[in-house]
Amino acid sequence: MIEISVGFIAAAFFAGILTFLAPCTLPILPAYLGFISGVDSEALKNPKTARGARRKIFLNGLAFIGGFSAVFIFFGVMAGFAGAVLAPYRIWFARLGGIFVILFGLFMLGFFKLPFFQGDKRIPIPKWLTLGKPFSSLFIGGTFALGWTPCVGPILGSVLFLAGTSGTALEGGFMLTVFSAGLALPFLAIAALFSKATVYIEKISKYLKTVSVVGGIFLIFLGILLATDNFGLVIQYGYQWLDFINYDRLLEYL
Repeated sequence: MIEISVGFIAAAFFAGILTFLAPCTLPILPAYLGFISGVDSEALKNPKTARGARRKIFLNGLAFIGGFSAVFIFFGVMAGFAGAVLAPYRIWFARLGGIFVILFGLFMLGFFKLPFFQGDKRIPIPKWLTLGKPFSSLFIGGTFALGWTPCVGPILGSVLFLAGTSGTALEGGFMLTVFSAGLALPFLAIAALFSKATVYIEKISKYLKTVSVVGGIFLIFLGILLATDNFGLVIQYGYQWLDFINYDRLLEYL
């Protein structure tokens, strides 16, 4: 049974950042934040209302993060539970999961198409929700996690396979908590620095296709480690790197 290691945690967090930087996620975030918060551009430009508008965007962004994180963590718990049930067959489960992760990586690199991940699957927002209310943003965040398959699907599926090899439901939930943090922290930074962030997002959007390439290579590498049951190599090299920076002495100092 695989214990959660620094390598697993780093992989889950990096996967969350890749999801945030996906070409179909980052460019639309400013407009999406404005939509769920009910704030328009005029409110941000007006000195009398700008401060309240930014606060409203941040609070609704925080609630939105809570919504998708809750769903992702639930998925992680279920994946960890399934992995615990299949513990006697963990090696074969990891190998099968590794093959799927490699296929997800090849998909992100454009080698073939997966119809399920080609279309937008967003769930309609119920009419009884009021935009600009944190509870509504919490609900919308949950629907984001359930339906945003083109951006979330391949990477999330890979992390869930990884969570399935973690051993327990608790460990699986923890891994998806780390994944959610990787997606949530930069998202929250945009919500906090909304006006300035939109300018920089426009400038870097043209480079975001590179993220898909990096993400595809990352998933293929991750899949190979899973399929060959060599994820321990990451742990080994991680400890060697920690030795290089005198990790033990740093712990004593702290």
